[in-house]
Amino acid sequence: MGSTHKKVIVRKLDRDSVAGFVNPSAFVVDGKVEMLNTSGQVVTVELEEVKGVYFVRDFDDPNLPARKTFATRPRTEGLWVRMRFRDNEVMEGLMPNNLAHLGTDGFLVTPPDTRSNTQRIFVPRSALTEILVLAVIGGQHARRRAAAGADVRQPGLFGESST
Repeated sequence: MGSTHKKVIVRKLDRDSVAGFVNPSAFVVDGKVEMLNTSGQVVTVELEEVKGVYFVRDFDDPNLPARKTFATRPRTEGLWVRMRFRDNEVMEGLMPNNLAHLGTDGFLVTPPDTRSNTQRIFVPRSALTEILVLAVIGGQHARRRAAAGADVRQPGLFGESST
């Protein structure tokens, strides 16, 4: 097996899970998650049954992220989102602030605790009832605009001065 395959635990909506390996660039095929299980068998799981594909460091630590929300505002650039699953579980994560990264089948998010066993989670759209953007965490462009200060050409509102 090549080094391009990543360790995952596919968690289903019925609380069952399957551990194995996926090609991170093409693991959703025809509405199914295609993976190689730990026994070396090719396994497919219907995307409608999947709650999340958890990219993990190690199979020996099957615990999924214990912390499901951020304790404070994240510092990493991206979209801070709150997801509500069909089973009413709520989880927060960070998504790239780039429309090119939005797939038709689902979203790749970074969980709140990056030091845990779970590095990233692919969440199928079908597993969610709601996804809410809590904040846009800015990057270099936002810092440059803030450092440049307010635009002095911008008129004040309601008689306020712009400075």
